[in-house]
Amino acid sequence: MTETNPNPTPTGGRESIDAQPICWSTVTETHRTDSIDPTTLPTTFVPVELEGELYVRWVDNGYFTADAASDKPAYAVVIPPPNVTGRLHMGHAYEHTQIDAITRRKRMQGYETLWQPGMDHAGIATQNVVERELAKEGLSRHDLGREAFEQRVWQWKAESGGAISDQMRRLGDGVDWDRERFTMDEGLSRAVQTIFKRLYDDGLIYRAERIINWCPRCATAISDIEVDHKDLDGELVSIRYGDGEDEIVVATTRAETMLGDTAVAVHPADPRYRDLVGREIELPLTGRRIPVVADEHVDPEFGTGAVKVTPAHDPNDFEIGQRHHLPSLTVMDEHAIITAPGPFQGLDRLEARNAVVAALRADGRIVAEKRPYTHAVGHCSRCGTVIEPRLSMQWWVKVAPLAKAAGDAVRDGRVAIHPPELAGRYFDWVDNLRDWNISRQLWWGHRVPIWYSPTGETICVGPDETAPEGWTQDPDVLDTWFSSALWPFSTMGWPDQTDSLAKFYPNTVLFTGYDLLFFWIARMMMFGIYATGRAPFETIALHGMVRDKHGKKMSKSFGNVVDPIDWMDAYGTDALRFALARAANPGTDAPIAEETVAGSRNFTTKLWNASRFALLNGATTSGPLPPTEDLSVTDRWILSRLNTVIAEVDNYFEDYQFAKLSDLLYHFAWDEAFDWYLELSKAVFAQGGSPAEASRRVLGHVLDTLLRLLHPLVPFVTEKLWTTLTGEESVVIAAWPQDSGFRDPDADADADATVAQLQQLVTDVRRFRSEQGVRSSQRVPAELDLAAALSDHEAAIRQLLRLDSPTADFAPTATLPIGDSRISLDLSQAIDVEAEKRRLEKDLAGALKEIEAAEKKLNNNAFLAKAPDDIVAGIRNRHQNAETAAQRIREQLATLLG
Repeated sequence: MTETNPNPTPTGGRESIDAQPICWSTVTETHRTDSIDPTTLPTTFVPVELEGELYVRWVDNGYFTADAASDKPAYAVVIPPPNVTGRLHMGHAYEHTQIDAITRRKRMQGYETLWQPGMDHAGIATQNVVERELAKEGLSRHDLGREAFEQRVWQWKAESGGAISDQMRRLGDGVDWDRERFTMDEGLSRAVQTIFKRLYDDGLIYRAERIINWCPRCATAISDIEVDHKDLDGELVSIRYGDGEDEIVVATTRAETMLGDTAVAVHPADPRYRDLVGREIELPLTGRRIPVVADEHVDPEFGTGAVKVTPAHDPNDFEIGQRHHLPSLTVMDEHAIITAPGPFQGLDRLEARNAVVAALRADGRIVAEKRPYTHAVGHCSRCGTVIEPRLSMQWWVKVAPLAKAAGDAVRDGRVAIHPPELAGRYFDWVDNLRDWNISRQLWWGHRVPIWYSPTGETICVGPDETAPEGWTQDPDVLDTWFSSALWPFSTMGWPDQTDSLAKFYPNTVLFTGYDLLFFWIARMMMFGIYATGRAPFETIALHGMVRDKHGKKMSKSFGNVVDPIDWMDAYGTDALRFALARAANPGTDAPIAEETVAGSRNFTTKLWNASRFALLNGATTSGPLPPTEDLSVTDRWILSRLNTVIAEVDNYFEDYQFAKLSDLLYHFAWDEAFDWYLELSKAVFAQGGSPAEASRRVLGHVLDTLLRLLHPLVPFVTEKLWTTLTGEESVVIAAWPQDSGFRDPDADADADATVAQLQQLVTDVRRFRSEQGVRSSQRVPAELDLAAALSDHEAAIRQLLRLDSPTADFAPTATLPIGDSRISLDLSQAIDVEAEKRRLEKDLAGALKEIEAAEKKLNNNAFLAKAPDDIVAGIRNRHQNAETAAQRIREQLATLLG
């Protein structure tokens, strides 16, 4: 087995070169290659034939299992628990790819690495799924009763829930499946009861009547994050309250709520209504009289400067009502049916809206109507129903002291937010956090552990306690976010002081979307510090959202949602992962397109083909690397470049710069290792001898290291290639590459400079051949007068450029001076030289004509004075382009001799 680093450097796995210099010639490998058979690597890379088998072997061998008793340094990450009802979507694939890359690298660096998996019970979503199933049988949950319904949900979970776990395996997630948790597990439920009782006993949980988001379809309170705001076309009606001197006009989009009005509010400094403040006016249709109150909340510049106040059905009105001691009249039941006595009783709220407006119109109370009137309306994210602000008795968490502690942990540096510029959003949230409504009127979830006696007494029952006989438990369950806020430590066995808690808490990093900064992250910070005295993470790393190639949010309503499984089927999991990683910049949204995934598939194919070529040509990882003096210039160049890349990859990983590290590895692999070093090595292999043996060893080392660097991003293809190359057990448990500090030491034959000259020469000749219409496969006689630094590379240059040695009757038709080298080519058999000269002369004449026409206008002051700036700029641009083209054509003509 490849040796792992027993003492990793926590900041990146690289030891200081100055502190511990490494002699390059003594670096050795411990790989086994004597039994490698390159023919066992198929000629074609077919991902689906590898992925499933490899993943099962990884799990069966325990590579992802975290040992709490290990003496290795810990590195812990929790998975943001997906809903048990969920399926893998592109956002999951994007996030999981990055977390998996982080943890795979840390595992290779020698850390005891835990990626904690699990699922959320998703109260409303799961209850809705099961209720829909019951509806198909003509049943409701009330037909079953609470206990039977809960059993039905558990049955659904066992049979159909958690499909996303299988999809995570398909994505290659290196999670510790032995530790998989569910927020309704017995242990996690015990944690919920424990912290609820502690908060309750400390006076941080209380019951109160407040305005909440209410879903009439789900018949429960819902959190802010479960409200989707959509612009709808409605109607804005202006209604005259009172008569004569008491007359005042208010505007509303929800006319039905006027049945619950208990005041009209104006700004205290508004002179229009100064005489009305304190008086009572008639509320139309109701026979009631309501006061006019003065409140700073009212904007005198908006509308008429007067607003209706319905404390039981609007959060702002509720606050006004509290300040002015107004009664709160609830005029709808939990299903948004009007309950106010009178002609509208029993109507649905939307039916009542039309009926109320019609009655007001008939009574001459409608002053103005505006339709359509576009405004934002909240909808339940679970069922799409328009939510209703509703006054309701609920359980609340007093968040002020908890939020302060959560803010202080970031301010004093105990927790870092990455990228740092997003810390402001975090502070905006925790510094202004309002008390948290934690109760839900559902049957599926953690039951509120409050019990009531027949005489109205109340007790909170902890996990190791029982309620007195005859007492009744509160029917509500807790907000799903309550239990998920405990996720970083409840999954470790808290409230017990377990080995896992001691080893892996606090988590090293939380990696999640910035959209969860407010709802999940802040809650975990509050509860983690309260329960354990320590913040749950050392770093909060935030990523953006996945968008389509046009930058548009992926949404079913937009028709642009892509199932990641489809792209994995078409291009392979590695291709999808690499495409997502190349789009991942910290804290910013990531556009993704199918063509990007297809391009990544081309990269994995290139990786496969290049590795197969290397294997077939004897690339080896056996034995030490040759001494520096036995290495060629190109050997030294690629080794120097490799170490530079290792250092840069480490820096990018530590900064969560996945796009940059992916791009770096892509170009190093394709452009440098394969397109240059591998191609240059072909001539060396053909010549044989000790230089060829040295290059085979260097090629093996480069490929070995490159595959390990790429493994966290593209685990499947690298596993197959690396184990074939090295004969070792698995790249999953291989050592992460370290920058040895080697840079080309030969100042008289600087490898980087020499290879740069070689690349320039090859590139220029290839460009010339292309411009002359010479096929890339066409062999051309050539005479090479090479610069001294390139004299040893003639064979490689001829092979790369398809150049034959000159014959006795060699007659050059073109000569290319490139730096200190001179390449003479005989193109007589490849192109018609005279015809090519005529074509170029015709092109030159056209370019000169364009230059003349442009200069005529640019030298005309009268034209320049009248012409728009964009027209003049366009002519200057055409002039510059024509001059560039003319110069290029002259150079091409100069090279054609004859």
